[in-house]
Amino acid sequence: MLTLKLAYRNIFRQKRRSLLTGSSMTGGFVLCTFSFSMLEGSWGNAVDIFTLDHTGHIQIHRDDYHRLPKVHKTIDRPREVEEVLSRSEDIKGYAPRVFAPALAYADNQTTPVSLIGVDVALEPTTSRLLQKVQAGDYFDTVLTPDGRAKAMVGVGVANSLEIGPGDEIVLISQGADGSIANDIFTVSALVGNKTSFDRMGVYLPLNAAQQFLSMGEHVHEYALLVHDDSENEALAEQLQQAIDDVSSTYRVLPWQVIEETFYRTMQSDKQGNHFAMVIVVFLVFIGVLNTVLMSILERTREFGVIRALGSRPFEVVRLVFVETMVMATLSIVAGLVILVPVLAWLVNVGFSMPEPIDVGGVAFEEMTGRISMMVVMIPAALIYLFAALVSIPPGIRAARIAPHIALGSH
Repeated sequence: MLTLKLAYRNIFRQKRRSLLTGSSMTGGFVLCTFSFSMLEGSWGNAVDIFTLDHTGHIQIHRDDYHRLPKVHKTIDRPREVEEVLSRSEDIKGYAPRVFAPALAYADNQTTPVSLIGVDVALEPTTSRLLQKVQAGDYFDTVLTPDGRAKAMVGVGVANSLEIGPGDEIVLISQGADGSIANDIFTVSALVGNKTSFDRMGVYLPLNAAQQFLSMGEHVHEYALLVHDDSENEALAEQLQQAIDDVSSTYRVLPWQVIEETFYRTMQSDKQGNHFAMVIVVFLVFIGVLNTVLMSILERTREFGVIRALGSRPFEVVRLVFVETMVMATLSIVAGLVILVPVLAWLVNVGFSMPEPIDVGGVAFEEMTGRISMMVVMIPAALIYLFAALVSIPPGIRAARIAPHIALGSH
């Protein structure tokens, strides 16, 4: 208790030295927390952009469809699969899809396209398709007055064929039964932009796509969103066991497997960011060491007085340690006061990039941070660890110095 009282009294009496030490620790805590928030934010933003754009957190296919997609590799028991998915409380939303290559024709222009059939009601719960509508109206299952189904086309398709909402588009493809599929559709909207993955895509309502491709009620894929994206791999394993009861040929895979190239790219980028974080942490350590060491060296005469009054070396070391830890606690509290508005702005607003950065096919236009217990606790733990480590050598020096030498120092 006496050591703690002496530490507190010394902190508040030595205002200049205390402010120097405290500001260094506070600055280090703020810098570390801000950096960790940006690191987690960049990773989280990339995952959100990628998964909400089209992949989802988990996908279900038949056999190796995700590697070798063929129109005949279908999920032929969709109702039973949906019953399994609807029973899971961890799933936020799911949507069935069908895919096929096709040739699009309008007036005298032709272009290859990717045909994507989606459930018009369920798809917005799984992807950002509704938000990607650039012109026209999001489609529905109601036929036009002339009996044609509606379609939404990517901006690249619209530019190639010189069409827009209200125009007609002809699609030619191969059905799942080997027949030739061809029909006329009415464009209801344009989606995406010149760089989005679906710029050469044509979206059809699920039932229209199934009829066009002669698939019946079969689908190629189920895309799932989960409440906790960090647990999607574990949830995929759990769902696989349940889906095996429906069919052993169905595969439940997390997005990390579906988009393995992108995942590896992001992992490499994350490792590079970790190296940068090591440099930041090292700079913080040097700053804390310097301020604590100078604070002890400037009080050599004071420690000489304490030693001359009969204090034992261990008590001097403990005094320095307790004083440094108290200062670390006050610095973290002060840092939290500074960080609250800063992190609120970083998480909710962020800042725009001068030029979009492409990482694994995902374009970053804005940088935002993320806040979690780990983002705050790791920097706080580092500050405490650094404070504890750097207080020991100066404390030992102060305890071992001879009183007559210390009293004679300036």
